[in-house]
Amino acid sequence: MGFPVGYTDLFLPKLLVHILTILGYIRKFICTLLTILGLGDFLEPEMPFLARPESCSELQYSLSGVLIRELLPVVKFSELVDPPESCAVCLYEFDGDDEIRRLTNCRHIFHRSCLDRWMDHDQKTCPLCRTPFIPEDMQEVFNERLWLASGISDFCGDFSPIIAGL
Repeated sequence: MGFPVGYTDLFLPKLLVHILTILGYIRKFICTLLTILGLGDFLEPEMPFLARPESCSELQYSLSGVLIRELLPVVKFSELVDPPESCAVCLYEFDGDDEIRRLTNCRHIFHRSCLDRWMDHDQKTCPLCRTPFIPEDMQEVFNERLWLASGISDFCGDFSPIIAGL
């Protein structure tokens, strides 16, 4: 027994495969040409190879991540008492001048940049133990700030909340 050879000849003839390949190259060429000429707006937006890379200033952060960053303190590693040796996200050892974020619920510490990247992916829990970033006593304040920052409250007006059992 062995691997059968020639199954591609049964499903798609080689001529058809070559034609499809050539059509793909022609499509890429035309799309590139239209983009260079400034007519890229006429192209389908779903084409992933035409997506323009975003600059760092245009990156969209999650609103909750921005609010969590405001609530979590940033300290220098040298100010910590009995800290761990390395960051659980990047596995690099801490230095004395590193900026550290200490989570208020679970007391785990991470490099500021490591935890910020974690929050950029709309994560709201500790990467190590999955404890929520926001303590329960601060959750209501956080939710109110999130509603205000999202602008949804402007559309809702002064409607009363839905109360079960009425």
